[in-house]
Amino acid sequence: MNAQAPVQRAITEQISRDVREFESQASAAQPLNRRSLLKLGSGLGLGLAFYLGAPGQGAKAAASAKEFSPNAFLRIFPDGKILIYAKNPEVGQGVKTSLPMIVAEELDAAWADVVVEQSIIDAQLYGRQAAGGSTSIPVNWDPLRRAGAAARSMLVSAAAKQWGVKDSECTTADSAVLHAASNRRLSYGELSIKAASLPVPDPKSLTLKSRDQFKLLGTRVGGVDNPQVVSGAPLFGIDQVLPGMAYAVFEKCPATGGKVVSANLDHIKSLPGVMDAFVLEGNGVVQDLMPGVAIVADSTWAAFKAKLALQVVWDESAASKDSWSAINVKARELATQNGAQDIVKKGDVDKAFAGAAKKLEAFYSYPFLPHAPMEPQNCTAWFKGDHIELWAPTQTPQRGQQQVAGVLKLAEDKVTVHQTRAGGGFGRRLVNDFMCEAAAISQRINGPVKLQWTREDDTRHDFYRVGGFHSLTGALDASGKLIGLRDHFITFTADGKTPVIGGNITAEEFPMPLIENALLTQTMLPLGTPCGAWRAPRSNSVAFAVQSFIHELATAAGRDHLEFLLEIMGEPRWLAPGTPGALNTGRASGVIKLAAEKAGWGRAMPPGRGLGLAFYFSHAGHIAEVAEVSVDATMNVRVHKVTVAADIGPIVNLSGAENQVQGSVIDGLSTMMNLELSIEHGRIQEGNFHDYPILRMAEAPEVEVHFIQSDFPPTGVGEPGLPPLAPAVANAVFAASGQRVRALPMMKRGLRRTNVASAT
Repeated sequence: MNAQAPVQRAITEQISRDVREFESQASAAQPLNRRSLLKLGSGLGLGLAFYLGAPGQGAKAAASAKEFSPNAFLRIFPDGKILIYAKNPEVGQGVKTSLPMIVAEELDAAWADVVVEQSIIDAQLYGRQAAGGSTSIPVNWDPLRRAGAAARSMLVSAAAKQWGVKDSECTTADSAVLHAASNRRLSYGELSIKAASLPVPDPKSLTLKSRDQFKLLGTRVGGVDNPQVVSGAPLFGIDQVLPGMAYAVFEKCPATGGKVVSANLDHIKSLPGVMDAFVLEGNGVVQDLMPGVAIVADSTWAAFKAKLALQVVWDESAASKDSWSAINVKARELATQNGAQDIVKKGDVDKAFAGAAKKLEAFYSYPFLPHAPMEPQNCTAWFKGDHIELWAPTQTPQRGQQQVAGVLKLAEDKVTVHQTRAGGGFGRRLVNDFMCEAAAISQRINGPVKLQWTREDDTRHDFYRVGGFHSLTGALDASGKLIGLRDHFITFTADGKTPVIGGNITAEEFPMPLIENALLTQTMLPLGTPCGAWRAPRSNSVAFAVQSFIHELATAAGRDHLEFLLEIMGEPRWLAPGTPGALNTGRASGVIKLAAEKAGWGRAMPPGRGLGLAFYFSHAGHIAEVAEVSVDATMNVRVHKVTVAADIGPIVNLSGAENQVQGSVIDGLSTMMNLELSIEHGRIQEGNFHDYPILRMAEAPEVEVHFIQSDFPPTGVGEPGLPPLAPAVANAVFAASGQRVRALPMMKRGLRRTNVASAT
């Protein structure tokens, strides 16, 4: 077993709990029953956990001379201001705007009256506060609607009592209660104190709006932080400043698992601006605190300069020895056989292949990737003897609180986390190693300190998107119908038992459930490099291989890809009847047809130009994309336009949803074109954007987005828009040039004139 197995097992066990929960919550996106509401959102407005009033005495809202607080999300002031709290971390996905919009819709508030603030981190008030898995919308949809509806009901009752009329005679609009018969109107501000004296209604008694009654939801609303972001206001973790604050960097072994033997600490302490330098032994858990050398200085620049002069002797006896080049050789050796584990085994695959009119085989690969958020990891911490405060751009603040408490050996209530806006998350900030490092340094110096990672730190000490391989074979009958499919999935394990985070595949992987004869097997190779959730975990890579191969099969069958794909979908149905959030073939066919229609599928294209189609289902979102691509004589690829069709249920913020899909497309394109990590001797070779070239603005395509506003429960869209991009572009490249892309990144590995299909 790999020497890093114990460390990686800890990563897998602890991080995967978050990932599994995010995925299960997304797949279960549906109106919550009372029990689920209490479980998922203990303290979410209507679960009674946070009501200000003793049980049995009739819970009432908080009343004072200043405000009406019907629940933990909402405060209405006599001057008409409506304060709504955003409970989940904002990492660029827009929830600081979209979650309050859900409350405001059911409240019937005028958005101009609303002020949004980030809530405190408090599990008793807000339940789980985290950003990941595109779950913020589906998990909070029903509870937040009921929070707004409860407040509206109380305001209506207050107005009805003041006017001496029935509640049913009153309506609401634009932050006011109206009585049409007498042409009377009272603003929410005017009613706020009276409403606070009334009992909070039973959540079962509340009537929620139907989609056709929405006034705010589905419109375009700018992000509430936009003015501060563009003006450089101190919103982000990297912006935090405390009185007397020091600045720190932390150097860890370049191969995961190495320990400090010695370092030139005396020399470092003599450098300009350096206040201290010392070794932290850590607790040996990669997602907490690994061994390393801390440098504390009077400025970030002084700390960075001193870090360049740092010389450390590492003990790498237990460190990772991973080699991506060696792994590639091993994977190709394994590709000719079935995997060691069966994930799907249905029908008679051997018989299907024996009787096939045509068979096709292909080998797909994709590399390891870092998250590369624009804001490298950072955290500000202030240890104060028996407690600590942290200002952190984390996706999991409550988990971070637990981790810091464990590292410092403090009770959890002695750790206070202030949630800052994060300059990108994409799954990296599900892990809070940077919080633990800052906390340990602050404890050591007994004062406030801001830990700042360099870009190289961020690239070389990530929890990576795992690479992988698919050896695929397909069988077609004489009519060109897909009758058999094999996929030998080659992935990685840290403990010898389970795949690393993002390196798994499930029996529900499309199109396996729709193929009569299917075999999906898996082989796991040992790995010491830490892996984690990366935007649309698993889906971001599996989609490329499987959906590209479906296009290969359609081409081999001499059939139109659109027709071939719709035939696989078949009649509209749920793939897992009774399982909320499962793939629905009718919804899938709907977005496939819409994307094709809007992109002009089937139109004549000039030489060297082609269209490529792909569909993928992830995070309860059904999304299809068509890429328009040109390939010149030198095999240079240009993506001109991507047309997206999505069914994610009712749209909360149309501006935010479009933004997330556009960002997913550009992120996916950037990834597939040029990005990869080289791992040798357990070390990441790349360090900054000069050798990890993110897509530039001039290379970005036009992105056209269309939503099917269905009445299915909503899901998030920060992730499901990314997986279809790579296969759509790869399929378009073939249409434009006849060349197959089977290895990513495309411009470094995949586009070769010798890379042709093997078909019989």
